[in-house]
Amino acid sequence: MRMESVGQVVPIAELTEERHHLLDVAYWMLGNGPGPDNVVDEAYRQWYGLSDHERARIVQPRAWLVKTVGGICVARLPRPDREHSRTDGQPASERYEILSQELHQVMPNMLESLSPTEQAALVLNNAFGTARRTIADLGGQPQPECRRLTGRARRSLQDRRARPTTPQQHDAVTGAVHDACVAEEVGLLASLLVPDVTVYFDGGGKIRALVRPVHGRQQVARSLLTLLARHRRVTLDTHPVNGRTGLVVRYDRQVAGVISLDVAGSRVVQVWVTLNPDKLRSWNRSSAAR
Repeated sequence: MRMESVGQVVPIAELTEERHHLLDVAYWMLGNGPGPDNVVDEAYRQWYGLSDHERARIVQPRAWLVKTVGGICVARLPRPDREHSRTDGQPASERYEILSQELHQVMPNMLESLSPTEQAALVLNNAFGTARRTIADLGGQPQPECRRLTGRARRSLQDRRARPTTPQQHDAVTGAVHDACVAEEVGLLASLLVPDVTVYFDGGGKIRALVRPVHGRQQVARSLLTLLARHRRVTLDTHPVNGRTGLVVRYDRQVAGVISLDVAGSRVVQVWVTLNPDKLRSWNRSSAAR
């Protein structure tokens, strides 16, 4: 992976403030109701609809998104009661989410440690004999990347079988990752990761997160520390996540990110960072109830 790709990771405080600002703009132009949320989601869809080259040429992404939100709102103002509909089909991220749910019903134990993209690549290719070209089309991934995803999925499962981790070991590794992140010690964090570790960022197309996974212990360590950059309103805590200890990132009292770790032995094999606001709603409802 090229080093500049790590530089594209945006601190979680900036991501949260950006989405809040876009919602403020949409609320100011359209008023209360479901419209503003849909407008902001549509603005991010347009952002991810750009090519990598087009996004790289945008010097101020937040300003671009504000302008896009404004344009969408202006287009809606003459007929504010009009139901906005998409005509470009279901996004790949939504297709993968549905596919992931189906795969978990078929092989829940084996697949629980894999990302949705890896699950699709592994199961469609291995279990159903689906050609990589078809899998690549489904996920919007080039065939070489699809091949790498399948290989990493197999290696991750092999690592888990070869080096089973007790809950106590998992907790200890997660606690060490937490401490390294809080201390912003890139070397210490990297030492807790296997050399070919991978981190996936799930923004659901609704926040400006990395689209592609990051590979390699140094790159993953730097990307996580960039995401969790010290900020007076951001806190990081250990918390149960899907039955095992993970990390929860809060902006003020709102959950802004959830980090799951796949641990084999004494090292982290894979990391999943959930930033999708829709997937974090249940976390924030739980926090509000306490």
